[in-house]
Amino acid sequence: MKLVSVAALAAYVGTVYGANWALQKFGIVSIGLGLTAPAGVFFAGLALGLRDFVQESLGRLAVVAAILAGAALSWWLGANSTLPGGHVSLAVASGAAFLLSELADFSVYTPLRERTVAGGLAASNIVGAPVESALFLWLAFGSLAFFTGQFVGKTAMTVPALAALAGWRGVKARTA
Repeated sequence: MKLVSVAALAAYVGTVYGANWALQKFGIVSIGLGLTAPAGVFFAGLALGLRDFVQESLGRLAVVAAILAGAALSWWLGANSTLPGGHVSLAVASGAAFLLSELADFSVYTPLRERTVAGGLAASNIVGAPVESALFLWLAFGSLAFFTGQFVGKTAMTVPALAALAGWRGVKARTA
């Protein structure tokens, strides 16, 4: 069980790398339904659900450390990249959006998970996704033109993480 938790922690921090890599490699992509978004949206969506899974399996301290590590990694990966129209470098936009959205997700999920994990997951992702979407798009692109695509893509990507958490909790309950 501990190996799964450590793998989730690595995957969570790895989503930062994936989001930066995808954006730099593919730019703006179609996410379906006639919507477009920066390609990193898929990794950013996974991060929201993985953050909650890491908190469930490793605790709050591990999540805070992972959020700080992810923000630092985000800054380091995009240190020399800028996007046309952006207000700041990709590093600052990505790092700030990751840090603030994950802290918003954390602040909503933590008190709600005591009552209902599923409710905490849903509420925290509903808070974290628009924070990250709006902040990143405004800072990196200087526009919110991709907000709907970013939000829809990110929200859709939380479903696999939600399923993984539900499965993990079920296994944990059976082995306890």
